[in-house]
Amino acid sequence: MSERKILIVDDNRENLEFLGVLLERYGWESDPADSGAAALRMLEKTHYDIVITDLMMPAMNGIELLGRIKEEFPGVEVVIVTAYGSIPTAIEAIKRGAYTYLLRPFEPEEVALTVKKIFELIDIRSQNSLLKEELSKALKYDKLVGSGLAMQKVYRLIDSVAVTNSTVLVMGESGCGKELIARAIHMKSQRAEGPFVKVSCAALPETLLEAELFGHEKGAFTGAVAQRKGRFELADRGTLFLDEIGEIPLSIQVKLLRVIQEREFERLGGTKTIKTDTRIISATNRNLKEEVEKGNFREDLYYRLNVITIEAPTLREHKQDIPTLAYHFLNRAAAEAGKEINSVSDTALAALAAYDWPGNVRELQNIMERAVVLCRGVAIEMPDLPDFVREPEGAPFVPEELEPREPEAKRAATDYVVTDEPDSGEYLLPLRVAKGAWEKNYIERALAKFSGNISHTADAIEIARKNLQEKIKAYDIDTQKFLGRKTAGD
Repeated sequence: MSERKILIVDDNRENLEFLGVLLERYGWESDPADSGAAALRMLEKTHYDIVITDLMMPAMNGIELLGRIKEEFPGVEVVIVTAYGSIPTAIEAIKRGAYTYLLRPFEPEEVALTVKKIFELIDIRSQNSLLKEELSKALKYDKLVGSGLAMQKVYRLIDSVAVTNSTVLVMGESGCGKELIARAIHMKSQRAEGPFVKVSCAALPETLLEAELFGHEKGAFTGAVAQRKGRFELADRGTLFLDEIGEIPLSIQVKLLRVIQEREFERLGGTKTIKTDTRIISATNRNLKEEVEKGNFREDLYYRLNVITIEAPTLREHKQDIPTLAYHFLNRAAAEAGKEINSVSDTALAALAAYDWPGNVRELQNIMERAVVLCRGVAIEMPDLPDFVREPEGAPFVPEELEPREPEAKRAATDYVVTDEPDSGEYLLPLRVAKGAWEKNYIERALAKFSGNISHTADAIEIARKNLQEKIKAYDIDTQKFLGRKTAGD
């Protein structure tokens, strides 16, 4: 849970005691400092949200202290306390960054109202910071897309686990949408209004990862110039997504296990126990059970994390969704680039369906963004795709599987819908796409047989030379690569 702390600065002991008692009455924790220098020393050691300081003090007055605080501790709000005759100076303090000023003698309610407003401002800032992070991620990753059998199973699991507070382990290859699954669970849960906080466990060394998870006090390690809240604190009443959980060192696994079991922890370098109400969703592309057997992952932590498992399917397992995904990424990339590109040619779509996608959905997204950048017309064509997609290794693709019909492929899918319709597990390409893929393959084999000679090829397959040339152009077939080449067995 978040904690609030106030520093009172005044060279008059009675004033310090009066404000301390008043703040305690409203349930706020405060510390006294009898000079500006003492206040700065305390700010270096402890995090304070608010400093309430007298204006007129020897050695360092309130204006000077304000300047030092704004320079060294910019996140701390300052309230100036002054007498009636010093109002012009107090107004000057506001211009220099003070939140407001209080005139002595003041009413207790006035102090309480001022402090409440400041804490509300701090909460809004914190929420805005998280919202900005969420918006940044929303621009990069859209909602789950897909309607095949594999994705339908995922959607049903999401619906089932979202209503619980159980820990969830999402397993799958890189790029197959594990984070999107975690976000979907969060958004469909009762914690949807709370924060969704992500930690990439593979991106940080051990010391920094521990500080990132649990936070740290000022001076906890070299470079810790101020107190910082960890991700568990930021995710309070929300969801913490631990990406690549299999990369966490054993020393941190012990602390993580305690947080899951006890719902409490201490910041790095601190002694105060902090409570947290956070749901944990983790993800990995490793086989954690094998990691347990090898001694790389704690067995007790594995069972704590693995209450519910969701396996994110590879794109190879739901190829029927490739047209839908392709148009989804096309529409978004075209809008961002300000281009009027609204379709994918039959041959390009067939090539996308034929490719094996080792990088999964993320690779498809990147390739569609690249295609939009390169495209000079209103449709993505074969030349807009990378060579390795246009000419995948192995036998040419002969579509035998079922794909969604064209209207389904072209709709701007932004969310999923679970249906009760039976699914055979098979899928069909649109007939014209399947026909195009087969025809291109057939023409290329014929050209290879006749070493790229168009006239001989046209005669052999009984088609007009002009018609063959048109098809070669439409399918973007490079006849030069067949010159002097014979097929096996010829």
